[in-house]
Amino acid sequence: MSENPTATGDFDDLLEANRAFAQTFDLGGFDGIAKAGVALVTCMDSRIDPLGMLGLSPGDAKIFRNPGGRVTAAALEALVLGVHLLNVQRILVVPHTRCAMTKHSEAELREVISEKSGTDASWQGFHVIADQEAALKADVMAVRSHPLIPDTVAVGGFLYDVDSGLLDRRI
Repeated sequence: MSENPTATGDFDDLLEANRAFAQTFDLGGFDGIAKAGVALVTCMDSRIDPLGMLGLSPGDAKIFRNPGGRVTAAALEALVLGVHLLNVQRILVVPHTRCAMTKHSEAELREVISEKSGTDASWQGFHVIADQEAALKADVMAVRSHPLIPDTVAVGGFLYDVDSGLLDRRI
């Protein structure tokens, strides 16, 4: 397999930053258990610092991120594993204000992506959120009602304000 010549150097800045990070890295040998017993499902939005917003540190929580912070089948899989194997005792579902997944319809996003990519995206699902409050309630209920997540696990739904940094408990 030949290397892509146009990709040479594309990641140099990140690799350099990683080498600096590794010089003071002290999490080696950690077992991966959520030390604070927390799991968080939130959006992939770069304005969100999942650990910082909860006053946590690396190793304290399991974090699952996706567009819109939705509880998908993959998120449920991660939560079940977290509960049974990784000390998760509290689960937070945290979408956020001004989320791009709430701004467009599925058709609009498919059109934009088709135009930008030059390829038909009509087949791609983007799981837009028409009603963020209703979606949050449904997501929390999906976690609470999952047969492999016991009632002893606390599950809450919160909205993160990207402008103030505050969490607002909704469910």
